[in-house]
Amino acid sequence: MTGEARTAAAPLVLRRGEPLSTRAWRLARAKPLGAVAALLVLLLVLTAIFADVVAPHDFLKQYPALRLAPPGIISPEGKPYILGGDEVGRDLFARLVHGARASLVIGLGATSIGILLGSLLGLLSGYVEGRFDLALQRIMDIKMSIPGLILAMLLVVVLPKSGATVALAIGLSAIPNVNRVVRAATLSRKQNQYVEAARAMGAGHLRIMSLHILPNVLAPIIILATTAVGGAILVEASLSFLGLGTAPPTPSWGRMISDAGRIYIIREPRLLIAPSVALSLAILGLNLAGDALRDILDPRLRGTEKR
Repeated sequence: MTGEARTAAAPLVLRRGEPLSTRAWRLARAKPLGAVAALLVLLLVLTAIFADVVAPHDFLKQYPALRLAPPGIISPEGKPYILGGDEVGRDLFARLVHGARASLVIGLGATSIGILLGSLLGLLSGYVEGRFDLALQRIMDIKMSIPGLILAMLLVVVLPKSGATVALAIGLSAIPNVNRVVRAATLSRKQNQYVEAARAMGAGHLRIMSLHILPNVLAPIIILATTAVGGAILVEASLSFLGLGTAPPTPSWGRMISDAGRIYIIREPRLLIAPSVALSLAILGLNLAGDALRDILDPRLRGTEKR
């Protein structure tokens, strides 16, 4: 093997005390796709937080005269419709920006539910094992036999229609995948010598799980959380496309694709292209960020592990 090949295969090592700017530059050079993902995720987050500032118009304000107006036209308020008007004369760009907020809030809420419950059950299942583990994994098998989107649709139909219901439905459908990953990581970590040493020194089960096992399974949990946000946003868009997601008048990328995109796909394709591109870039950025975090946080790639 040549020296260049060994250098290319060497894992990225973050040096302590290194300036933040230098560390960010080294990470960007080592993980260019990760840097692109970070920019996309940062853009999504900033757009969601400052949607009221970024959008020049109220996303609910309608000007019938600007129905299907071309991009750049000036509204009666003296501000441009950057992407033009939608099918009822609202600012398409403003609805796109506020749709980012709705998607991110639901995505983060659903991911929090799935990650917290799935991690807790996975940690307990892997640590306790025995009949509890066997029974819980059979329940997870049953849950995984039902497609997540179908389960989310069922819960949204049964429960009161709201953004919280959508987040809860998506989060519950994500629990089995998180449970399996955390359980496998827990089974591996509990065999290490530092866990045996803590047990020999009289540490209780809760202390061992919280201080010796949980810190060493955080890496896969963080990676799962990053990719799960993208999956949750996609499921929310699918539900909204079917009319089961966030309730009007809250803008949603999936509903924008369904309401106007299909009808005006030939006459005004931008009504379909704009939310589709926004949705694709958001999911792409989150998935690439998850891949980059896996390379950085995975102990097998870093060569270190918390004790």
